[in-house]
Amino acid sequence: RLPEGDPESGGDSEDEGDSDSSGDGEDEEKENEAEIQRLEEQLSINAFDYNCHLDLIKLLRQEGELVKLRRARQKMSELFPLTEEIWLDWLKDEIKMASESSEREKVYELFERAVKDYICPEIWLEYAQYSIGGIGQEGGIEKVRSIFERALTAVGLHVTKGTALWEAYREFENAILETAQPAPGSVPSPEQQQMLCSQLEKIHTLFRRQLGIPLLDMEASYAEYEEWSEDPIPEPIIKNYKKALQQLEKCKPYEEALLGAETPKLAEYQAYIDFEMKAGDPARIQLIYERALAENCLVPDLWARYNQYLDRQLKVKELVLSAHDRAVRNCPWTVGLWIRYLLAMERHRVDHGIISEMFEKALNAGFIQATDYVEIWQAYLDYLRRRVDFTQDSSKELEELRSAFARAVEYLKQEVEERFSESGDPSCTIMQNWARVEARLCNNMQKARELWDNIMTKGNAKYANMWLEYYNLERAHGDTQHCRKALHRAVQCTSDYPEHVCEVLLTLERIEGTLEDWDAAVQKTENRLARVNEQRAKAAEKEAALAKQEEEKAEQRKQARAEKKASKKAKKARIGDKRKADDDDEGEWGQEEEAEQPSKRHKGDGDGVLLEEDMEVETGLFGRSGPEKPDRPANQKEKASTSRKDIPKVLHDSSKDNVTVFVSNLSYNMADPEVKLKELFESCGEVVQIRPVFSNKGTFRGYCYVEFKEEKSALQALGLDRKVVEGRPMFVSPCVDKNKNPDFKVFRYSTTLEKHKLFISGLPFSCTKEELEDVCKAHGNVKDIRLVTNRAGKPKGLAYVEYENEAQASQAVLKMDGLTVKEHVIKVAISNPPLRKLPEKPEAGRASQFAVPRQVYGARGKGRTQLSMMPRALQRQSNPVAKAENGMVQNSPATSSEPPEEPKKMSNADFAKMLLKK
Repeated sequence: RLPEGDPESGGDSEDEGDSDSSGDGEDEEKENEAEIQRLEEQLSINAFDYNCHLDLIKLLRQEGELVKLRRARQKMSELFPLTEEIWLDWLKDEIKMASESSEREKVYELFERAVKDYICPEIWLEYAQYSIGGIGQEGGIEKVRSIFERALTAVGLHVTKGTALWEAYREFENAILETAQPAPGSVPSPEQQQMLCSQLEKIHTLFRRQLGIPLLDMEASYAEYEEWSEDPIPEPIIKNYKKALQQLEKCKPYEEALLGAETPKLAEYQAYIDFEMKAGDPARIQLIYERALAENCLVPDLWARYNQYLDRQLKVKELVLSAHDRAVRNCPWTVGLWIRYLLAMERHRVDHGIISEMFEKALNAGFIQATDYVEIWQAYLDYLRRRVDFTQDSSKELEELRSAFARAVEYLKQEVEERFSESGDPSCTIMQNWARVEARLCNNMQKARELWDNIMTKGNAKYANMWLEYYNLERAHGDTQHCRKALHRAVQCTSDYPEHVCEVLLTLERIEGTLEDWDAAVQKTENRLARVNEQRAKAAEKEAALAKQEEEKAEQRKQARAEKKASKKAKKARIGDKRKADDDDEGEWGQEEEAEQPSKRHKGDGDGVLLEEDMEVETGLFGRSGPEKPDRPANQKEKASTSRKDIPKVLHDSSKDNVTVFVSNLSYNMADPEVKLKELFESCGEVVQIRPVFSNKGTFRGYCYVEFKEEKSALQALGLDRKVVEGRPMFVSPCVDKNKNPDFKVFRYSTTLEKHKLFISGLPFSCTKEELEDVCKAHGNVKDIRLVTNRAGKPKGLAYVEYENEAQASQAVLKMDGLTVKEHVIKVAISNPPLRKLPEKPEAGRASQFAVPRQVYGARGKGRTQLSMMPRALQRQSNPVAKAENGMVQNSPATSSEPPEEPKKMSNADFAKMLLKK
């Protein structure tokens, strides 16, 4: 292809460009068709995939497939309330195609559906303006006025958007006024004069109504009324206007808070709702709830509070049922909203067939817990029970109730247990209620006994409360024989509180039994309690033995650690004395020799590098001494004499906790941690001090305190938590004294049920965050993904995925559970972490602010860093070592043949001779 501007290539280049663009367009069209087909298949599998509906509508609108587009919108609107943007796009498309009167009627029907989903000023304004186009039809003017009045009732109180509707209404009436004016120079007839006065009065009324409502820019409306009106504004209107202005000033802080807040603005809306609730105007309360729900339609608690207000205060059937219907369409996974809807329908005497149909919809809503199905069944059964007239021996309603009870038991056993691996009703509450209905209301004790027999066979026979529940039912509606039989079985089977049922049995026989009955009950209870006490004694002995074993093991570990520590100190003392003996045989230990001999640093001291001199001395102790090195200059001797272990320990000042963060999980091999961490944390603010923590040998222990000059810098530093430093995730947490704040939790993630978050297990270790996001975003908008790693930063095959709302999360569970990712089958569930088992408290004197007790290990036992790296040959001590009171290590008097001597009186030469003998 020739470059542009070449005279020989002008026409050819243009043709070639057209060819390329047409080819690209065809490819794009084919891709869109394939994507449309895929989305349609996806919706045929799961019709409740909200995002799939949105993507399909967007593609069909882009391709101009009007018939398919209308069908797709229709299907989505049947399942979900549509947002303001979706409705406006749909309405504008239909308005473009509506030319005949029949088509206009369909648009009117569409508008009526749109205004029922949410309270949207823009949709009402569009509706009113569209209706003006039909003003020429019969009754057109009255129809427009009717729509405007309905719009003002719905959103005319909207502080920020209501003014537009009032102004549009006035403009419409002004236009009518202009058409009613007589021709210039003509005298109006009495009829025309009357019509003019009537129209003027309509406009006056609109102005006066608007000025009595607190709306934004109402001062401009007042000035416009003054200019328009030929007469002075009446005093009552001015008074109402000033009152509305005062009300507007009270509302402004809440409106400004909403304007400046970020989505979802729940706290700001709740404050506004509380304000309006105190004022007590039902219309304004309803409007602020509707405004909040328009922006937070997927928040079940907000729907619940709104519906509760409507149920208890307004009690208007159409309004209440409409709100309940929108609630369950927005949040179908929330069982509480369905239960309230069923109750509201019963309260307003909705037809039984409609209520039953709504219950069936609830069963197909896709609840995320097994117990939710138990609750919805119980609510429906309660409704059916209230319909039955139990004065009749049999009725259609009673048979329907019994059939529903049987279906509920079977549904929980089959459908729910298959999905959740549990029925959600372990104590058989539905069957218990069924038995109570049969016994108390139907006088059918035989059926109640059959039900209770079924309940006991489901693993409930070992619980005393279950037997006593059955006994109380028999006592109230049965006979003494069956009561006695039930208690005898209870004494035999109960394992949690047998004393209780034994006492109830003896009480029964004391009141109603014969001597034979009493003797039998006493013998049975005594035998049973004797067996129980024997079993408990054995269990207590076994538990005591296990506890004793654990104590012995703990004591052995404690003794082994003490011996190991004493052994290390003894060895360190011998090494130090050997070094001094090599330099001077006459000097006293720790005095004159130190001034002359260069100080040798241990491995890990200073910058963490082992000096060559250290290597020679240490290998020399095992008979592998290297060539001697010349002495260092005097100035280097003084510099080297200062090691990490010689630095005095700086105690942490708890008064500076607010400007200090605790940093942990750092690499033990980090060189110059002060320098490294200062460079890292200076981005958060001025660093006053960094205090790394070193061991007795001078090696870095992987954690430190970072003190800032200002508190805001410390808070900003918390944002560096989990940042990878030298291949490991660095943990940054607030500096809190746990002795003073034992309930403080450093763990920053929730440990409770989060219905909008998924827990994924079984992931391949090679799976990246981006790859997982590609898998998850097909089912909703992913807000965050966290791959779980160990302390070294290595993946554990687990992840947490947070979606925007519960609906997307529940759909993702259904779609992703059992999915194969890189030949690994993953498991997906709603995030609900189990309760953490608290470790045993560390020994007194060994716990520090952030230290973990050494005897507490992880789920897999000792970590690699907790194992001893000392060769076994060096661990075989011929004599145990003990720690003397003065801190020095010496041989134990019980095993040594010579009495201990004071080490301070020995010279380096004495130590050298002692070591050479050994």
